[in-house]
Amino acid sequence: MNINPRARQIQSEVILNKKIGAYNHMVFAVGEIAQHSRPGNFVAIAVGGPNSSMILRRAFAIYRVNEKSATGGTLELVVAAHGSGSRWLSERSIGEKVDLVGPLGSSFGIPTESVNTLLVGGGYGSAPLFGLAEVLKSRLCRVDVVIGASTAGKIYAPLDGKRSVSTMTITTEDGSAGSRGKVTDFLPEIIERFNVEVVYSCGPMGMLKAVNEITEKFKIVHQCAVEESMACGIGVCMTCVIPLRGEDGIIRMSRSCIEGPVVDGSSVVWSAPRSIPEGTLGAS
Repeated sequence: MNINPRARQIQSEVILNKKIGAYNHMVFAVGEIAQHSRPGNFVAIAVGGPNSSMILRRAFAIYRVNEKSATGGTLELVVAAHGSGSRWLSERSIGEKVDLVGPLGSSFGIPTESVNTLLVGGGYGSAPLFGLAEVLKSRLCRVDVVIGASTAGKIYAPLDGKRSVSTMTITTEDGSAGSRGKVTDFLPEIIERFNVEVVYSCGPMGMLKAVNEITEKFKIVHQCAVEESMACGIGVCMTCVIPLRGEDGIIRMSRSCIEGPVVDGSSVVWSAPRSIPEGTLGAS
């Protein structure tokens, strides 16, 4: 598999940069890139400016796109200013331009018929789920959402997102918002209550692993967007590899930015975090 064939490199203008809680909601003018972006895709942005030592791009999951905005196609991101690169991006002013490549990676598979779906997100990793919810609703799917974080300030759950879902459950580990606990504490009951057939998830790898254990128990489909550092975003640097078991049963170290970030949760070798599991193709 190769880089997303719709990917383009452009100088993208910042249209909006608004602080929302712990995050920045940013909107970029991207032209026709908006037409080809799907839930689960991401963009890779050059950070730091021309005189910076930050030579590697930063990958950001696409939150939402608008193909018919007043300024042409636009793309929205939720940026958590954790490191120097994301902090630099969060400080960009309206009218500034950034070097952006997108759309990149694989996207979530959309059912061809109406099914009951459950979307599970952790922290700002939940952002891509709201665009996905809108697509699923347009296909007449039932959409329930569970969003969690360690504390209330790290929850990203926009009010307009609730229009596309049947129910939204908020969880925090410290009990400062919603129900106390982790998202996985509530999944079995929700899966049984709403007869969930497909689970979609975004968030930290530990959470994705825990979600997959539950979906395997219930024998339902689990699509997850893996969270690995993607230093180039186009499959060159090999920093984002994860072990995936193919349909032929063979384990291969696969690039999250090319074969992913959306993968079948059952294909990930969760028992081998950041290591090459025994039996991997090409391993000595």
